Amino acid sequence: MKTVHPEHFPTPAVPLSHGVRAGDLFFVSGQVATGPDGAVLVGDFEAEVNSAIDNVEAVLHAGGATLADVVKVGAYLSNAALFAPFNEIYARRIGDVPPARTTVVVGFGHPDVRVEIEAIAHLGK
Repeated sequence: MKTVHPEHFPTPAVPLSHGVRAGDLFFVSGQVATGPDGAVLVGDFEAEVNSAIDNVEAVLHAGGATLADVVKVGAYLSNAALFAPFNEIYARRIGDVPPARTTVVVGFGHPDVRVEIEAIAHLGK
């Protein structure tokens, strides 16, 4: 097992690895929308979703993977009313062959977080 922390990411405030490779699988911990300083982005939902996906991509890249390698996504939303706009933004970013996905509505520990995305990538043949 190998842990991955992108160089430009701040050290997590909680006990987790941004990414973990186990054999041919690479697991990306849930990523939220953050600015360059690591602070949670607030305001424009499309920017939040894009930032969360950008962060997933950064962890994937640090682990030698891309979005094309992703086989499963977990998406967490703070409100069911965000489901339709999330789907529109996600579809534009994820491409023509989307991975398996589960989307659930949850309560986040941080009051400004509205979306969190985790991923599992397959790095084998």
